[in-house]
Amino acid sequence: MARLPAVSLAAVPGRRSKTIEMAQEIEQRGFPGIYGPSLGDSLSLCTAIAMATSRIEIGTSITPIYTRNVADFASTAGFINEISEGRFRFGVGVSHAPAMNRLGIKQGKPLGDMRQFVEDLKAVPRVGDMPPIVLATLRNKMIQLAEEIGDGMVFANGARSHMDSSLSALSDSARTNDSFFIGNMVPTCISDDKAAAMAVNRKTLTSYAYLPNYRNYWKQAGYEEEMTGVEDAIANMQIPATGGATTGTPLNITQKGAVRAFFRETTSRAHPAATLPQSSVSTTALAVPAAPGQTVGAIQPIRHNMVIDQTHD
Repeated sequence: MARLPAVSLAAVPGRRSKTIEMAQEIEQRGFPGIYGPSLGDSLSLCTAIAMATSRIEIGTSITPIYTRNVADFASTAGFINEISEGRFRFGVGVSHAPAMNRLGIKQGKPLGDMRQFVEDLKAVPRVGDMPPIVLATLRNKMIQLAEEIGDGMVFANGARSHMDSSLSALSDSARTNDSFFIGNMVPTCISDDKAAAMAVNRKTLTSYAYLPNYRNYWKQAGYEEEMTGVEDAIANMQIPATGGATTGTPLNITQKGAVRAFFRETTSRAHPAATLPQSSVSTTALAVPAAPGQTVGAIQPIRHNMVIDQTHD
């Protein structure tokens, strides 16, 4: 029997109270975890869920490290860890240059910035016990850093076909240590119509193809031809580095077939419609299973207590 996934909620304006109600239902139905993506204030969401639930694991997946002062992060993480009685995981990442540029934030070197952030976070005094720190990872150097300074790692859109190679960057002890979290955030579409589900997920994943770090990862994962096609499409359509077309219609690389093989892996299975009410579900890249045709997702731990067989990517 397949185990349920951890699921994710984003508290979007106008639906925040409903989101907390959904979190309570998720716990009642036996889901093992709830994680908040970088959309919205996931730390506030985790605080509210911690106070409204009693058993389910909660966490951020992820919070960009640049958006607050490290002392503020430490105080908030310590607070949530305490009121949740140790159910909280603090997932952090360096995010992406386009997103940070829109906030007027200048990033440094990802590995150096992450190392310094975790060191500074752990050094903040009088904030209580820190929760486990989970690093957002894609490529091997960040994976190795997660083992060195963190308590786990989480992929976003990690290719299953490349996962064995990625996990080989870890030591045997980390791969077999149940306390070291290893997960994968998986965009998912719930639908009885496989073709429609694949089309929805292709649209969902297209935005990631604008990001150079993702294209480099997918090249490494064996999709060099497809990612070269994406880069050619971007160049031919005069797409700026931040994404979005400057001329004509928005980039539609999936219809051009530039990433056909890649998206075939990430959308290889459609899922039967779930029964959770659509009204209280946030449509995000990582969200609770919802109604037919809605883009949602799940955290697929690679070696943890939440492995499922109905997610993909």
